[in-house]
Amino acid sequence: MDVPASPSVTSTAPPAPAAGVPTTAAGPAAPRARHSRRRFAALLAAFWPPLLVLALLVGGWQIYTTAAAVDPTVLPSPARIVEQGWANRADLSANTLPTIQETAAGFALSFVLAWAVAVLLDFSRAARRGLYPLLVASQTIPIVAIAPLLIIWFGFGLLPKMLVVTLATFFPLAANLAAGFASADRDAMRLLRSLGAGRLRTFRLLRVPSAMPYFFAGLRVSITYAVVGAVFAEYAGAESGLGIYLQAQKSAFRTDLVLAAVAVTAALSIALFAATYLLERLLLPWQRILRNGDAS
Repeated sequence: MDVPASPSVTSTAPPAPAAGVPTTAAGPAAPRARHSRRRFAALLAAFWPPLLVLALLVGGWQIYTTAAAVDPTVLPSPARIVEQGWANRADLSANTLPTIQETAAGFALSFVLAWAVAVLLDFSRAARRGLYPLLVASQTIPIVAIAPLLIIWFGFGLLPKMLVVTLATFFPLAANLAAGFASADRDAMRLLRSLGAGRLRTFRLLRVPSAMPYFFAGLRVSITYAVVGAVFAEYAGAESGLGIYLQAQKSAFRTDLVLAAVAVTAALSIALFAATYLLERLLLPWQRILRNGDAS
């Protein structure tokens, strides 16, 4: 008797992974590792050139002051600045906090006014013709002349410092916002209006998002002036702050502490400038995707 052949059995076992390719439960780990390496390389490429230049400048400064035995009241070495700044860190911290408070208050006022004025300019052609020239003219007012007058008018409290910071930072914010609102795509505006969107809805859905890159560009310009404006206002007259500290140490011929306060001022400005990029990344994540797409 012929024995019938048994039916063929097809194997359903998954193929073995290729040799040398690491896998995880979710799939290959190589793309994630490559992405992390690319991010680290991008950060390194962004930061090492300025850090190298700074290291060369500070190193040359240190070598010169040590080799030439320069009087520290004329030009202290970086090592002495760091040493004396750390030794006097309590006084520096006590005078830094008022400056931060004045910077935050003045920039908050500038932020609110810039948005209000930019929206008004966008909604009213008459306001644009009447106010924009005055905005430009406000930048011709010398802060060095107006700051002492503000101290005379409003005293040594917080208000005159806020106003100086506002004057120093208002125009870049307002001008960039107004330009951003005007940059909205005309075809998209016509499409929204054809779908029944009113002016306010079109402004919220189209013109505000279009203005955000311009806003952050203006924010980065103005934020660098904020701390310097607060320090200058204190220098004109205040009870405490880095400006008063600078003036006192200059009168005492403590050049090392003057430069230590300058370093604190620069560090605050750099920190605020870097914070604008973090804020942009949180609020506008699509901008990073667009930049990466353009780069590729």
